[in-house]
Amino acid sequence: MSPCIADVGLIAFVEDEWEGPWMVPHQILTRLSRYFHVVWSSPVPSLRQALYLSLQRPRQLVDHGFAPKPGLTIYRPKRWLTATGRPHFFAEWTERERLRRAQQILLAQGCRKTILYVWRPHFERAIDLIPHDVSCYHIEDEYTFSEMEKPLDEVEARLISRVDQVFIHSPGLLEKKGQLNPQTLRVPNGVDYHAYATPHNEPADLKTIPHPRIGYVGRIKTQLNLSLLSALAQRHREWSFVFVGPQIGLDGHATFQKLSHMPNVYFLGSKPVRMLPAYTQHLDVCMLCYEMNDYTKFIYPLKLHEYLASGRPVVGSPIRSLLEFAQIIRLARTIDEWSQALHDSLAPAASSVSQVEARRSVASQYDWNRLVELIAHALCDRLGPEYLERFEQIPFRDQTVTPVTLLYDHA
Repeated sequence: MSPCIADVGLIAFVEDEWEGPWMVPHQILTRLSRYFHVVWSSPVPSLRQALYLSLQRPRQLVDHGFAPKPGLTIYRPKRWLTATGRPHFFAEWTERERLRRAQQILLAQGCRKTILYVWRPHFERAIDLIPHDVSCYHIEDEYTFSEMEKPLDEVEARLISRVDQVFIHSPGLLEKKGQLNPQTLRVPNGVDYHAYATPHNEPADLKTIPHPRIGYVGRIKTQLNLSLLSALAQRHREWSFVFVGPQIGLDGHATFQKLSHMPNVYFLGSKPVRMLPAYTQHLDVCMLCYEMNDYTKFIYPLKLHEYLASGRPVVGSPIRSLLEFAQIIRLARTIDEWSQALHDSLAPAASSVSQVEARRSVASQYDWNRLVELIAHALCDRLGPEYLERFEQIPFRDQTVTPVTLLYDHA
């Protein structure tokens, strides 16, 4: 099916390959392809990386279970168009040529308007090298990744002030970066609500794990409070602690090694994205056990609304983005608070029909389709009255989603 506004094309400059882990850009860009033609411009390796890859076996692709939508094209630059710093004239020519070829895909599809959708600050040069009608920058993380807050990077500050539209996902980042551009919207991370609210069979490798199951589904990384998780698992030998997801940056981490050898702790590894709802639904309590530092105060956990859509009770650390959900999830800081919150969440009352429906009611407001509609509306607004009027006529548009919805805030 062709996009509804088929004369508009969008080039997305992303940090990840399409076949990489299924992340926020995948969720948003696949849905934006219902509105506009979308080109996913894959990251370009350096000359050294390109030479290394040429000597390796063909890369094993990740099975997402999702092929690109009809309106979405994956553009992979030829290896001879690799990124290079020198000589300067050649580096600029190859970059311009990559951009030109990406835009040619849109022109061949009949697009007469171009949107540049930037996902990281280092893609800023595209704004100067390719003609376009609207530019936007989507901030989905604090890209310093530092546990101690650092001043706003000059390159990122310049990009924020230059683009026509900014999207920011967390309240912490909105406070830090939302005042640099008047066209700034907060669009939080969402959930494929139907996938997580629809019942799924229990996965085979989960069936053998005893109840109650206290679980985490997502990337297992140093931002998790591994010391607290280890202490909880040691204190509560009667509970099973289940972790589903890839392990990132934990090689040689002593606390992680201790945790992984405990008899009531289970690491089930990475799973295809289409299988994650089943694992989430068959936990008894879901955890968001983060460290409290200057990095986690800026995050907005992708799994928050996935947990809520499954109906499971949720216990989390009181990081900035979770505070606004304190009425629907339990927040805990110390081991005693966590023990009590998990104990209470295992009680039958916490999984009553009314409690499950209350969680799902919140999650449904953050369905990715609704959130991407907000993004598409903002982009049409930037394109001008003609496109805003055409947006209003889209038949599948959710009439309850308006520019003044409380799902995002003006900066």
